[in-house]
Amino acid sequence: MDLNSDLGEGFGAWRMGDDEAMLDIVTSANIACGFHAGDPSVMRRVCAMAAERGVAIGAHVGYRDLAGFGRRALDIAPDDLADDVLYQIGALDAFARAAGSRVSYVKPHGALYNTAAVDPEQAAAVVEALRRYDPGLGLLCLPDSEMLREASKAGVSAFAEAFADRAYTAEGRLVSRKQPGAVLHDADEVATRAVGMATGAGVVTADGGKLEMRPDSLCVHGDTPGAVELARRIRDGLTSAGVKLGAFAG
Repeated sequence: MDLNSDLGEGFGAWRMGDDEAMLDIVTSANIACGFHAGDPSVMRRVCAMAAERGVAIGAHVGYRDLAGFGRRALDIAPDDLADDVLYQIGALDAFARAAGSRVSYVKPHGALYNTAAVDPEQAAAVVEALRRYDPGLGLLCLPDSEMLREASKAGVSAFAEAFADRAYTAEGRLVSRKQPGAVLHDADEVATRAVGMATGAGVVTADGGKLEMRPDSLCVHGDTPGAVELARRIRDGLTSAGVKLGAFAG
């Protein structure tokens, strides 16, 4: 099982999360590419730390929306979106290669992730940008999503992701961050959910139902309060349950 986190989301003098500590725990790093967060120096530093630890590097691409942290949906033409995503992959890959590694997968961020999960045009634009850069890159996305379907059409390898620290609807979608309880903070609860996701036991949804899932990767958000402790507890829980950890791509 892969354990990933969204990292490199600082900008200039502003810092978010503890990238170095998280990189000692996760097996894959989704590194911001400068559109929703991150800047050249942040990208260089986090890529170097990931490469030193043998952590797989993914391009965490988003809408061009620094002020909104990429969590506001944008009405953008598919061709323009594909260009923006291609630009971001190339920028991060330059720093990854300078560090002796490379980008091995792509994961959209925030509003782009949620929109492309249900919008075929935006999903196709993300996949097309990935394909143009390197069709061998993996795509990390929600299961049963438009991104997964568009990747299949294009011959791109897609990998299903689950979120240990997020609440789910009965339909398998993430509960909106605007709703109370959308982000989970209790370390015991999050670790238990992670083990259930990884072992096929499923997860309890926001309405009390049961959701079956077979993810290839589990995500813990780097900007969640107490993210390092959550990630450490998840890793310990998975290891104790006999789940072998390793990057899904790379």
